[in-house]
This record gives sequence, C-alpha cells and structure tokens, in this order.
Amino acid sequence: MVAEVYFTDMRARQGLNMLDKLERLFDAAGLEEIISPGDLVALKVHFGERGNTGYVRPQFVRRIVDKVKARGGKPFLTDANTLYVGSRANAVDHIQTAIENGFDFAVVGAPIVIADGLTGKDYRHVEINGKHFREVKIGTAVLDADALIAITHFKGHEMTGFGGTLKNLGMGLGSRSGKQQMHSDVKPQVDPEKCIGCEKCQEWCPGAAIYTEGGKSVIAKDKCIGCGECTVTCPVRAIAIRWETKPDVIQEKIVEYTMGVLKGKEGKAGFITFLTNVTPDCDCCSWSDAPVVADIGILASKDPVALDQACVDLVFKARGNPASALGRDDVEDKFRALHPDIDWRVQLEYGEKMGLGTREYRLIKL
Repeated sequence: MVAEVYFTDMRARQGLNMLDKLERLFDAAGLEEIISPGDLVALKVHFGERGNTGYVRPQFVRRIVDKVKARGGKPFLTDANTLYVGSRANAVDHIQTAIENGFDFAVVGAPIVIADGLTGKDYRHVEINGKHFREVKIGTAVLDADALIAITHFKGHEMTGFGGTLKNLGMGLGSRSGKQQMHSDVKPQVDPEKCIGCEKCQEWCPGAAIYTEGGKSVIAKDKCIGCGECTVTCPVRAIAIRWETKPDVIQEKIVEYTMGVLKGKEGKAGFITFLTNVTPDCDCCSWSDAPVVADIGILASKDPVALDQACVDLVFKARGNPASALGRDDVEDKFRALHPDIDWRVQLEYGEKMGLGTREYRLIKL
C-alpha cells in the first residue's frame, strides 16, 4: 500500500500567500473528512519553550482552527506538560508560555487545554500490548476529543535524530510520568539528603513500593514498576528524573505511545508538518539554532509514518546550510551528521511494523 502525502513549497505571490496555500493543502489532503459537526477537535501543537522561536507560527494555526470551525468542529489547542523543569512543566506555566509565544485566543481563535491537566496527573491508561509497554499513559483531553490534528514542526532531535509527527504525538501527549517511562530504563531512587518526608510519592505509587524509614521515603526495588509517578510528584526533586535509555529504545517507546494516542481515532486523525526552521534540536530547548536547510514547505497526510518519511527525504535532498551546526552544504543525511550515535530510521521502521502507517508514499505537489 502506498500512502498519499501532499506538499506545497514556500513560493508565494499576490493572491496566494502561505496561509492560503495551507488551506489548499488541508483540503487536498482530505483533512475535512475527519471532522463531523459538533466534534471536539484536538489540535496538537508544540507551543515552544520560553526563548525558543522555531515553533509553528500561531497565524498558521489560526487558519487550521478556522478550517475546523467551518466544518462545524470545536477546536482546542493542546499539548502535555514536560518532564524536565522548564517553562511548561505544569499547566499554569505552560499556558503562560504559550500566550507569550503568541498562542493567545485573540490570535489563534481557540482555547488552550493542557492534555494531562494541572500537574500531569490527568491521564488514562490505554492498552497497546507493545514490546516495551502493555499500556501507555495518555493525556485525558486528547483521549476525550472526537478528532485529532497534529500540527508538527519538523526538526533535528538530540535523542531521536529527528522530531516529526510520531514524536510530536507520542512524546508530546504522554503524561509527565509517561515521559519518564519513555526516557529511562532505570528505576528511581530517593536522595535522602533532599527528601523532606512529605510522603506524597507514597500516595501516588501504584505499586505500593515506597515506604518511610527514619523519616525519609525509600523505594523497594523489588516492588517498583518504573512508572515514574514518584519522580514527577516529588515537590523537592529528591527523586531525580532519569534520562538513561538507548536511542533505539526511546524511539520504539515513542511509537508505542503514539499508538496509544491514535487508538480509537481511526479515520478521525490528520497530520500537518511544517518543513520550516529545521533546527538541529527540539523546540523544547530555550533557544533556536540556525536552520540546517532553507525552508522547504508544508506537508499533510492521513499517514504519520509516510509523512515523516517524506519530510526526511525532502531534507536530505536540500542543500545543507554551512552556517548552521552542519558546517558544510554537501551533507545528505543531515540527522546522522548532527547526531552521529542515533539511527533515526528506527522510529519509522517500528512505526510501520506496529501498523501506524507505511514508509511507501506518493508525494503530490500542489
């Protein structure tokens, strides 16, 4: 089976600007078909960390909001809270950062609903029976939505080689503790010097693996299931975030979380990716380094695997920016050049294997 991926380049003229071309792309890819009147439609957006400027411009998001409304849908912008301590680790900071970066209602025309709630505890388990997880923890707001459109900024990534639609959905919409599961294969430990004995971690431990000894919390390794709840619950960070995992493993885990996001939304999910500001690293960084290629265009599809593959291929065909982290213009595999120890193909191969889509596609230029 060959998937259809629609593409529009960055050329514009009077009467046909990039916002107009985005609307044409939306229509050509058939994304209106996933929306029924009255649907609550989740628009998955990365709002950008404070200080980052590489994310998709809010004006583009507004056009997608308008297209959803024209079909009778009720759109809202969403993302899940971050695992790391930054400007988006809880819903208050997250929404404030989004507004500072231009995603306020006056601009985008839709409210912001953080998918996993105030502190990352608002999620549900979704059974997927994958290689790494039997079930995954996905933000409730996305699961309760009737339809989903992923609006993705394609870029390099320090842990997965590149970040596209699969990562935007899997890592982006996993709860905070779900993100810890994806990032680490190592079970947590309590630092007794930091622990204040508040026992909040014990309240949230589903395996009853934490107990108090000498006024400090202790984790029983034989009972710990590695869920990450204690890590994101501790108010003084006495249970440190773990980042220890292999690049191949985290990519497969992200795919399994993407399976959880899309489960039950067959025929109700669409994907739009911006091949602009293709920075070396994620939008979770508090900066945006020089793009590794010139802006290429915007793509859309109903197949997330094919869409990511098409984006990779277009970046590879583009001339590298010697003034970027690449340092030269004759690099084909930009992502291996930027992150030599990461085989980015794993996420695409595993996504195809797990039935999320196909790497075979037909690029249809508008």
